Amino acid sequence: MLRRAKTILGTNTFTALYDKGYHTGSEFKVANDIGVDTLVAVPGIGRASQAPDPAYNAEHFDYDPQRDSYRCPQGHGLTSNGNWYRARNYRFKQYRTKACRHCPVRSQCTSAKQNGKILQRSEFTGFIEQNARRVTEQPDIYKKRQALVEHPFGTIKRQWGFDHIITKKGIPAAGADFGLIALAYNLKRLMKLGWEAGRNIKQPICDLKMLLTNLKRLENAFLAHMSTFVKIQPLY
Repeated sequence: MLRRAKTILGTNTFTALYDKGYHTGSEFKVANDIGVDTLVAVPGIGRASQAPDPAYNAEHFDYDPQRDSYRCPQGHGLTSNGNWYRARNYRFKQYRTKACRHCPVRSQCTSAKQNGKILQRSEFTGFIEQNARRVTEQPDIYKKRQALVEHPFGTIKRQWGFDHIITKKGIPAAGADFGLIALAYNLKRLMKLGWEAGRNIKQPICDLKMLLTNLKRLENAFLAHMSTFVKIQPLY
């Protein structure tokens, strides 16, 4: 998605705003690789990952990149054996310390009976932490996401009644289905902003010719799909 946005805009000097559904380490790495800053909402910690006392959750352990080790709130060092383990979509290391055996706050830090506290650090954790810092430092910018994104979906779903994809056969057909609605919204929005043919607004969204070309392409794709159900011939 970010690569496509960069291609369309022709630049990487923009900040991508996403909700917590897009909080994925691999996507943060992609953003870093192509030089795009992200502001993605940080999801809450699942109950299974929380310490009995939240003060001992993983985010309160300090990571030292030079030593590749953690230091817990009690001052004990957690180290890894250097091995990478594989989860479904990423690799990670495990960090632990023998100090857990006799730690006076062990019951507040972990419920593990044998191994004590174990931290996992994935290959993408550094990128995840960078995003979290940006969200903390720029809360006002992230709030713009709701104003920019939620309004179109509210209009399309609530006012226009388009709350589900009508076509059911394949991504291209579904894309044509939603594409027609998106183009209708964009055209209506342009008119609301006072856009007229041959007249530029402060930040032109796209050229009318391009809009009409895309509309015709999506119309043909939609009609071609619908012709499998009724006798409609696509317009070429």
